[in-house]
Amino acid sequence: MAYATFQPEKQGKNLRQTLSREFDHFMGGLMAILKIAKMGNEILKQVAEPVVDIAAENIAALAKDMKETLEDIGGNGLAAPQVHVSKRVVVYRITENQIPAGAQMRPLDWRVLVNPVVEPLTEEQNPIWERCLSVPGLHGEVPRFTKIQLRATELDGSEINITASGFHAMLLQHECDHLDGILYPMRMTDMSTLAFNSELGEKGFLIPRDSKEFSD
Repeated sequence: MAYATFQPEKQGKNLRQTLSREFDHFMGGLMAILKIAKMGNEILKQVAEPVVDIAAENIAALAKDMKETLEDIGGNGLAAPQVHVSKRVVVYRITENQIPAGAQMRPLDWRVLVNPVVEPLTEEQNPIWERCLSVPGLHGEVPRFTKIQLRATELDGSEINITASGFHAMLLQHECDHLDGILYPMRMTDMSTLAFNSELGEKGFLIPRDSKEFSD
């Protein structure tokens, strides 16, 4: 019967390689959860800098971390200044659970907007309930243009044009406001609607949404 010869140097090397692979796999699976800047932080008052070179400024990595942060929190959108990066970058999505029954809208997968520009397509504005990760614990009604067009650059350098209405238009206006140092309370015209989420009691924060606000 042949027995394997114990070779501590070789087996120690194999163990180190195995542990190294396991560690890399573990680190690759970790989510990068970024710290959210709160109202009062100076970065939220600034006009964010435009992105000049998407690759050189590592915008793809920033966008990935922003998405993972939103996945962890459960939010819809995030602007780079909210994670302490003064760049004109927004990530957002609209999940199925955000769309009320009867709405004529499909969920939207992740979009990354670099240097977005919003243009209203109507003068009509309607009040819509908003909340914000940078203004925790509060919600309020904000007048927003009901239909907009947004132009931006995607991570691959291609141009994207989005026409949005209702909730989708509000979300884009809200996130792009962050790029100009504007938080939603600064847009409010009726401060009596600004309230603490905790005042809704056991319901938590459940904003009533009209299905008419949601359309493709």
